[in-house]
Amino acid sequence: MAHYRKLGRTASQRKAMLRSLTTSLLLHGKIETTETRAKEVRKIAEKYIALAVKEKDNFETVTVQAKVAKKDKDGNRVKTVVDGKKVTEFETIEKTIKKDSPSRLHARREMLQYLYGAKTPDAKGRKMVEVDLVGKMFDEIAPKYVNRQGGYTRITKIGPRRGDAAMMVLLELV
Repeated sequence: MAHYRKLGRTASQRKAMLRSLTTSLLLHGKIETTETRAKEVRKIAEKYIALAVKEKDNFETVTVQAKVAKKDKDGNRVKTVVDGKKVTEFETIEKTIKKDSPSRLHARREMLQYLYGAKTPDAKGRKMVEVDLVGKMFDEIAPKYVNRQGGYTRITKIGPRRGDAAMMVLLELV
């Protein structure tokens, strides 16, 4: 007996479709798809959400110093002439960053390996901006489900599809 549904596709097509649907679900919070696809995507999405919940607070905050180019009021780099050459001026700033523990780093890399890169429109809706989906998993999605023991998704039937009468469902994060 198979442990998964083949969905009438070759292995590579099936994996690509499931990766795409999982990425869309985590990015938008809900997707509309067929019932059988939703049941397969649910398994994968819940696995990665559980991993994010488990590793949510597994980091330490570190202060580091970084050299950054000085900028003028227009946002251009400030340059000075030294020995007949134009040289960019730098200033040292302190920055606070999150340093992942080894287990959180492993979880982050597992998610990056599976999920596709995601883009959404910017605030003005003019150009597409890259979204850090894994960061969103740890910072936004995981804190919502800290006190929940699984069952992070909900499948709601919305009726048959016109054309082939396949049962369509709404798969959403609870």
